[in-house]
Amino acid sequence: MKIQKIFQYAYIVFAVLFIYDAFTKWTDNRNGAYISLGLAALATFMFFFRKRFSKKFEDRNNNK
Repeated sequence: MKIQKIFQYAYIVFAVLFIYDAFTKWTDNRNGAYISLGLAALATFMFFFRKRFSKKFEDRNNNK
């Protein structure tokens, strides 16, 4: 279970890195910046999805 929590927070780290990448590319390559922002949004979504899924999994195991 601990490894899942580590990967869960890795999504936030990747989102921050993609946002930084988007800001650095903004003036030179707008299309690349939009792709980085899209990947940051996807990583943020995956963080909340995984967090909700792991909570449901823990609740299911506690009820047994």
